[in-house]
Amino acid sequence: MNKFPMTTVGEASLREELDRLKKTDRPRVTEAIAEARAHGDLKENAEYHAAREQQSFIEGRILEIEGKLANSQVIDVTKLENTGKVIFGSTVDLRDLDSDKLLTYRIVGEDEANVKENLISVGSPIARALIGKEEGEVVVVHAPGGEREYELEKVQLV
Repeated sequence: MNKFPMTTVGEASLREELDRLKKTDRPRVTEAIAEARAHGDLKENAEYHAAREQQSFIEGRILEIEGKLANSQVIDVTKLENTGKVIFGSTVDLRDLDSDKLLTYRIVGEDEANVKENLISVGSPIARALIGKEEGEVVVVHAPGGEREYELEKVQLV
Protein backbone atom coordinates (compact mmCIF):
# COMPACT_ATOMS: atom_id res chain seq x y z
CA MET A 1 0.00 0.00 0.00
CA ASN A 2 1.27 3.48 -0.85
CA LYS A 3 2.12 5.86 1.95
CA PHE A 4 0.94 9.44 1.63
CA PRO A 5 3.27 12.30 2.64
CA MET A 6 2.28 14.49 5.58
CA THR A 7 4.17 17.13 7.52
CA THR A 8 4.67 16.86 11.27
CA VAL A 9 2.29 19.82 11.67
CA GLY A 10 -0.39 17.98 9.67
CA GLU A 11 0.08 14.83 11.74
CA ALA A 12 -0.20 16.80 15.00
CA SER A 13 -3.36 18.48 13.77
CA LEU A 14 -4.99 15.14 12.89
CA ARG A 15 -3.94 13.59 16.20
CA GLU A 16 -5.38 16.58 18.06
CA GLU A 17 -8.69 16.24 16.21
CA LEU A 18 -8.75 12.48 16.87
CA ASP A 19 -8.12 13.05 20.57
CA ARG A 20 -10.94 15.63 20.75
CA LEU A 21 -13.35 13.32 18.93
CA LYS A 22 -12.58 10.38 21.21
CA LYS A 23 -12.32 12.16 24.56
CA THR A 24 -14.81 15.03 24.23
CA ASP A 25 -17.24 14.67 21.33
CA ARG A 26 -17.92 10.92 21.55
CA PRO A 27 -18.80 10.96 25.31
CA ARG A 28 -20.94 14.10 24.85
CA VAL A 29 -22.99 12.47 22.08
CA THR A 30 -23.31 9.20 24.00
CA GLU A 31 -24.70 11.18 26.92
CA ALA A 32 -27.12 13.04 24.61
CA ILE A 33 -28.39 9.71 23.22
CA ALA A 34 -28.94 8.34 26.72
CA GLU A 35 -30.79 11.51 27.72
CA ALA A 36 -32.97 11.41 24.59
CA ARG A 37 -33.80 7.73 25.24
CA ALA A 38 -35.03 8.68 28.70
CA HIS A 39 -37.71 10.86 27.08
CA GLY A 40 -39.55 7.80 25.83
CA ASP A 41 -40.84 7.13 22.29
CA LEU A 42 -37.80 7.06 19.99
CA LYS A 43 -39.75 7.10 16.72
CA GLU A 44 -40.69 10.76 17.02
CA ASN A 45 -37.82 11.90 19.20
CA ALA A 46 -35.89 14.49 17.15
CA GLU A 47 -33.13 14.86 19.75
CA TYR A 48 -32.47 11.12 19.65
CA HIS A 49 -32.26 11.02 15.85
CA ALA A 50 -30.02 14.11 15.73
CA ALA A 51 -27.69 12.64 18.36
CA ARG A 52 -27.51 9.31 16.52
CA GLU A 53 -26.69 11.12 13.28
CA GLN A 54 -23.96 13.09 15.03
CA GLN A 55 -22.62 9.88 16.59
CA SER A 56 -22.45 8.29 13.15
CA PHE A 57 -20.52 11.30 11.80
CA ILE A 58 -18.06 11.22 14.72
CA GLU A 59 -17.42 7.48 14.41
CA GLY A 60 -16.91 7.83 10.65
CA ARG A 61 -14.47 10.71 11.12
CA ILE A 62 -12.53 8.74 13.76
CA LEU A 63 -12.14 5.82 11.33
CA GLU A 64 -11.14 8.20 8.54
CA ILE A 65 -8.44 9.92 10.63
CA GLU A 66 -7.09 6.62 11.95
CA GLY A 67 -6.83 5.36 8.36
CA LYS A 68 -5.05 8.50 7.21
CA LEU A 69 -2.56 8.32 10.07
CA ALA A 70 -1.92 4.62 9.42
CA ASN A 71 -1.24 5.27 5.73
CA SER A 72 0.84 8.42 6.14
CA GLN A 73 4.54 8.96 5.84
CA VAL A 74 5.31 11.80 8.23
CA ILE A 75 8.13 13.99 6.98
CA ASP A 76 9.87 16.44 9.29
CA VAL A 77 10.95 19.11 6.82
CA THR A 78 13.21 20.75 9.42
CA LYS A 79 15.49 17.69 9.18
CA LEU A 80 15.80 17.81 5.39
CA GLU A 81 18.75 19.42 3.66
CA ASN A 82 17.92 22.53 1.65
CA THR A 83 19.48 21.81 -1.73
CA GLY A 84 17.71 24.69 -3.48
CA LYS A 85 15.39 22.25 -5.25
CA VAL A 86 11.67 22.17 -4.59
CA ILE A 87 10.67 19.14 -2.52
CA PHE A 88 7.75 18.18 -0.32
CA GLY A 89 7.50 20.74 2.50
CA SER A 90 9.25 23.52 0.57
CA THR A 91 8.03 27.09 0.75
CA VAL A 92 8.37 28.73 -2.64
CA ASP A 93 8.16 32.29 -3.88
CA LEU A 94 6.89 32.48 -7.46
CA ARG A 95 6.49 35.38 -9.83
CA ASP A 96 3.51 35.09 -12.18
CA LEU A 97 5.04 36.10 -15.52
CA ASP A 98 1.68 37.31 -16.88
CA SER A 99 0.70 39.60 -14.01
CA ASP A 100 4.14 40.11 -12.37
CA LYS A 101 2.45 39.19 -9.06
CA LEU A 102 4.55 37.51 -6.36
CA LEU A 103 3.00 34.36 -4.84
CA THR A 104 4.16 32.26 -1.89
CA TYR A 105 3.11 28.65 -1.39
CA ARG A 106 4.10 25.79 0.87
CA ILE A 107 3.81 22.26 -0.51
CA VAL A 108 2.04 19.97 1.98
CA GLY A 109 0.04 16.73 2.11
CA GLU A 110 -3.46 16.35 0.68
CA ASP A 111 -5.23 16.76 4.04
CA GLU A 112 -3.22 19.83 4.99
CA ALA A 113 -3.90 21.86 1.86
CA ASN A 114 -5.61 25.20 2.41
CA VAL A 115 -5.35 27.78 -0.37
CA LYS A 116 -6.40 30.62 1.97
CA GLU A 117 -3.28 29.88 4.04
CA ASN A 118 -1.12 29.37 0.89
CA LEU A 119 -0.76 25.64 1.61
CA ILE A 120 -1.01 23.64 -1.61
CA SER A 121 -1.32 19.89 -1.97
CA VAL A 122 1.67 17.95 -3.27
CA GLY A 123 -0.76 16.50 -5.84
CA SER A 124 -1.92 19.87 -7.20
CA PRO A 125 -0.91 20.88 -10.73
CA ILE A 126 1.30 23.72 -9.51
CA ALA A 127 3.12 21.55 -6.93
CA ARG A 128 3.66 18.75 -9.44
CA ALA A 129 5.18 21.28 -11.85
CA LEU A 130 7.45 22.72 -9.14
CA ILE A 131 8.86 19.50 -7.61
CA GLY A 132 12.52 19.11 -8.56
CA LYS A 133 12.90 22.64 -9.95
CA GLU A 134 15.49 25.17 -8.74
CA GLU A 135 15.55 28.89 -8.06
CA GLY A 136 15.62 30.95 -11.26
CA GLU A 137 13.83 28.37 -13.39
CA VAL A 138 10.66 29.19 -15.31
CA VAL A 139 7.92 26.69 -14.59
CA VAL A 140 4.94 26.04 -16.86
CA VAL A 141 1.87 24.89 -14.94
CA HIS A 142 -0.81 22.97 -16.83
CA ALA A 143 -3.91 23.87 -14.83
CA PRO A 144 -7.59 23.40 -15.67
CA GLY A 145 -7.78 27.12 -16.55
CA GLY A 146 -4.92 26.83 -19.05
CA GLU A 147 -1.14 27.14 -18.99
CA ARG A 148 0.52 29.61 -16.62
CA GLU A 149 4.19 30.52 -16.40
CA TYR A 150 5.95 31.29 -13.14
CA GLU A 151 9.54 32.14 -12.31
CA LEU A 152 10.77 30.33 -9.23
CA GLU A 153 12.40 33.11 -7.19
CA LYS A 154 13.06 31.44 -3.83
CA VAL A 155 12.99 27.95 -2.31
CA GLN A 156 13.24 27.40 1.42
CA LEU A 157 12.47 24.75 4.04
CA VAL A 158 10.83 26.24 7.11
